[in-house]
Amino acid sequence: MMRRCLWLGSIVAFCVIPLFGCSNSDMTTLESYTQEVKQRKPRPIAPLPEIKPIETFVYTPGERRDPFVPDAQAMPVEEEKPIESELAPDPNRRKEELENVPLDSLQMVGTLSLESNNIILGIIRTKCGTVHTVKVNNYLGLNNGQIISITETEIQIREIVADIPGQWQERAAALSLSESIEDKKSGSCN
Repeated sequence: MMRRCLWLGSIVAFCVIPLFGCSNSDMTTLESYTQEVKQRKPRPIAPLPEIKPIETFVYTPGERRDPFVPDAQAMPVEEEKPIESELAPDPNRRKEELENVPLDSLQMVGTLSLESNNIILGIIRTKCGTVHTVKVNNYLGLNNGQIISITETEIQIREIVADIPGQWQERAAALSLSESIEDKKSGSCN
């Protein structure tokens, strides 16, 4: 303990002694240098470089077309607009939940018959195991697929896909009843 106090005391002494060395004599030197710098005459500022005038040029078109006047003979170029087809999907239609799921990850697992309204509902399961009921005219899949009919064994779907921008084609697709309802989910679910 005693050694520790002596050691700390010597460290403090080494740090404090140089501070006593800073006396007024060093400050007077600094102040005199500052006064000397302030009393110096300022140097003259270098003049700005001389700007050389640019020669003017007068354009005379002669036989050529004046580039500053619109060309009356030139035909305006019209952009090709994509041909709108009657099959084009409605971009303002509100998307349904199953339209974010690819068809190959949907599985028909059964039907439900509402005899009072004579309606058959399809029962679909996603890879994640979520079960949905669908009816005719519902949409599903990533290609604007609309259900056109539901039977006890199959859901018929009409998809609308673009061959090239603006040209739409119908394509038939179907979801068939799974052979085994106990199929385990596969793949990742988001």
